[in-house]
Amino acid sequence: MSTEEQRYRPDSTYAWLRLAVSLLVGTVACVGTWSVVVVLPSVQTEFGTLRAGASLPYTCAMLGFGFGNIAMGRVADRYGIVVPIVVGAVLLGAGYILAGFSHSLWQFALVHGLLIGIGAGTGFAPLIADLSHWFRRHRGLAVVFGASGSYLAGMIWPQVITWGVQAHGWRATHIGIGIAALVIMLPLAPFFRRRPAAATIAAAEASSAGARGDLGLTANQLQLLLAVAGFCCCVAMAMPQVHIVAYCGDLGYGVARGAEMLSLMLGLGIISRVGSGFVADRIGGAATLVIGSVMQGLALFLYLWFDGLTSLYVVTGIFGLFQGGIVPMYAIIIREYLPPKEAGMRIGLVMSATILGMAFGGYISGLIFDLFASYRMAFLNGLAWNLVNLSIVCWLMLRVRTRAQPA
Repeated sequence: MSTEEQRYRPDSTYAWLRLAVSLLVGTVACVGTWSVVVVLPSVQTEFGTLRAGASLPYTCAMLGFGFGNIAMGRVADRYGIVVPIVVGAVLLGAGYILAGFSHSLWQFALVHGLLIGIGAGTGFAPLIADLSHWFRRHRGLAVVFGASGSYLAGMIWPQVITWGVQAHGWRATHIGIGIAALVIMLPLAPFFRRRPAAATIAAAEASSAGARGDLGLTANQLQLLLAVAGFCCCVAMAMPQVHIVAYCGDLGYGVARGAEMLSLMLGLGIISRVGSGFVADRIGGAATLVIGSVMQGLALFLYLWFDGLTSLYVVTGIFGLFQGGIVPMYAIIIREYLPPKEAGMRIGLVMSATILGMAFGGYISGLIFDLFASYRMAFLNGLAWNLVNLSIVCWLMLRVRTRAQPA
């Protein structure tokens, strides 16, 4: 192996540096999934609409984000990650600047769906897929670190945006975000020009083909199962994530307590993601996903029995410690069993299914609350969806072990 091949081999120093830069890019790009939440009251006042109307830009942004994960992932498969980063930076820059000059709610919503949401998609599935090619022994850890950019964005950007809105107004803040995305992401794009060696991809192709043969499923069959599993787990996950603030308000603890619990959940979610990466590198993505699904179900079950203020903090902490590592496991399983040359698109498809699961789960939980005037049935609904997810991932794990047993 030549010196250059050693320098750019999987798990090398360069690979870890690429991970660090990817995390920065992901943290910047994923501002598109959080900014509209922070400015929602200002936008509602500015355009004189109801809360449902003010929520429309968020829905558009998430739909664009789901599409961006697939489209940008496909582009990354064909041309490398540089093109999606450049395109994402331009979309985010243009989207936020145009949002700052919006004269109506429909204009504001449109730029979130067609520009900001799609641009934000660059910072999730495409980056995760790219990182997966640069790690073999520590792939699980690399994938979860790459996926943590969205959580870091959720911790950092709301604070920055809140300050910006208070000091300069929401329009100037949006223009500033657009400029920041261009200034940070475009100069970093050339760093990603190097692509994995052909020998690395060939070895990964052979490994995934053999693993898929042990599983006894075609690539598309496994893809469909993972998409269904991802949708189900995120329907369950959405109940606490979307409704914990309202739940605390209904219990009389106030929305501030609920917001604290949401921050606790997201903060521990980062720890969960990193920890799940260490575990996945030792026992595999499928087994780690089973553990995460079991523990998420346990936390949802505990919500049914404990609604005191202190106990809610504890249960929410437990939920955060286990739910954060679930979604990245689908990317690891895809890299273990599906063709690496299609990783960007396939990871994007499953990530989009999880986003749709979050959107549906948040809505159906609210609908169930309206019907029963209680969140108890909504938690039971989440448990039911979690059991479907657990059944699928347990079946996959047992199928691998059963078919591998004779060998």
